[in-house]
Amino acid sequence: MDVTVDHTPACGTARNTLAMIRNAGIEPQVIEYLKTPPTRARLMELIAKAGLTVRDVIRQKGTPYAEPGRAGPALGDDALLDAMMAHPILINRPIVVSPLGAPMCRPCEKVPDLLPPQLGPFTKEDGEHVMDAAGHRITSG
Repeated sequence: MDVTVDHTPACGTARNTLAMIRNAGIEPQVIEYLKTPPTRARLMELIAKAGLTVRDVIRQKGTPYAEPGRAGPALGDDALLDAMMAHPILINRPIVVSPLGAPMCRPCEKVPDLLPPQLGPFTKEDGEHVMDAAGHRITSG
């Protein structure tokens, strides 16, 4: 299965997402989008495939989002796209593209919906068990 993940190693959610893809037996194409930002056309394509709005993919936490003229709440889609092109850190992640869809995988528990079954248990970096030994979701409750 051909899978691509827009990723940054500094993000725990992105690391968990990548590990969960690999736990399904897939070595994805990993795009470190801070080193190799998407083109404007590619970013618009990802947003459309994910069924999101431009504002949905703006990352506010730990970014220059609120700085004047960057990507504040008053800006429209074109200005937000311009801001993301100028400051890729504003692009929320991880975005996973597979033949089964292209959502933003926040939280990483969205990943199994895009992949073949998990090959075994999966535990997130924080110790939360999300897949059992048979590769099935662990439900809380």
